[in-house]
Amino acid sequence: MDDANTDVNRLKTMVREFCEAREWDEFHCPKNLAAGLVTEASELLQIFRFKNDEEVVEMMKDERYLTMIRDELSDVFYFVLRFAQKNNIDLSSSLKEKLRKNDIRYPVEKSKGSNRKYDEPPIF
Repeated sequence: MDDANTDVNRLKTMVREFCEAREWDEFHCPKNLAAGLVTEASELLQIFRFKNDEEVVEMMKDERYLTMIRDELSDVFYFVLRFAQKNNIDLSSSLKEKLRKNDIRYPVEKSKGSNRKYDEPPIF
């Protein structure tokens, strides 16, 4: 199984089956799933805490760090999929719509090469 050959619905089904086998549905309300998502995202960030850019580049070449990063990123993805699965959210449609909105907020001619938010005034 790899990204090129796996659809989102199949992943949501895998997560649902995993959780149903453990009878976790009662614990997976939107608030708890959102908290889990943030917790796991924080654990991903923890790996990079206090590292400079050069250290991060080296970490991304080190299999020990890559294993930790993949594990935490997968935990984040699990909670995204579970949240969507439990709440009947079509992630593909949602992403497409959000990209459409962001295309309006961040037009190429104003955003290209800039890291400022669309409504943030220039510093100078």
